[in-house]
This record gives sequence, C-alpha cells and structure tokens, in this order.
Amino acid sequence: MSFSPILLFHICAGTLGFLSGAMAVSFSKGSRRHGLAGNVFVISMLSMSASGVYLAFMKSQPGNVLGGTLTFYLVATAWMTARRGDGETGILDWGALLVSLAVGAVTKAWISRWALLFLGSVALLGATGDVRMLVRSGISGTQRIARPL
Repeated sequence: MSFSPILLFHICAGTLGFLSGAMAVSFSKGSRRHGLAGNVFVISMLSMSASGVYLAFMKSQPGNVLGGTLTFYLVATAWMTARRGDGETGILDWGALLVSLAVGAVTKAWISRWALLFLGSVALLGATGDVRMLVRSGISGTQRIARPL
C-alpha cells in the first residue's frame, strides 16, 4: 500500500502531537520542559489539522474540512491565549472569531448529521467566548490560564 507524502506527514504530526501533549501534561506547569513540550504540541497539532483539512478537501469530505478547521482554531486560540499578557487582544483574535462563526454557521446550516451538529455547537461556543473576550478587551488571571484547557 502506498501513502501520499501529505498523508504520511499528517500521521506523523498527529503521533507527535499525541506524544508531546502527554509529555506536556506530565511536566509541572511553568517549567522549561512543559513549555518545550507544549510548543512541540502546538506546532504538531497545527500541522496535523492543516494537512487534514487539505486531505479532506482533496477527497471532497466537507465534514472533515470543518473538523480540521475547528481543530486548527481551537489549538491556535489556546496558544494565543497562553502567549499573550493579561488584558491584551489583537487582530488575530478577530480573525479567529470569524473562523469559528463560519465553521459554526456552515455546520448548522448545511450539515444535518448529529456529530456535525455537535461540531457546529462547539464552534459557536468558541465564538461566544471570543466575543466575550473581545468585548472585555482581553482576559486576565485565572480566566487566561483556564482558557487553553
């Protein structure tokens, strides 16, 4: 059996994401090893979701395109929250809001399977959190720490 290079990349990125995520949660928060494992996790998950979106698009699988896009959104916004200071927002936050609204709207409007309705609900829940954060001009304290989780 022959794998395409992008599929092999997708599988390797997912495997690395799983392993580095397990390592990140096993190290104490704030330690150098936790940060390094977390960075590897973020890069591998963004790579996996982006390659998954590409593969799903090429195979005409709209549900998987939406799922991969939502995964990219969730990982990217969690990373942005962890990296920024208290009470900060930026243009990427507005872009993330638009992505989550688009995924939620498309899923709710055009796809009727229960699993994808759940996916749309998660996207709209993320959009609600983004709106709350943008209206308050950022989040701070325990909210900022808890959001990536």
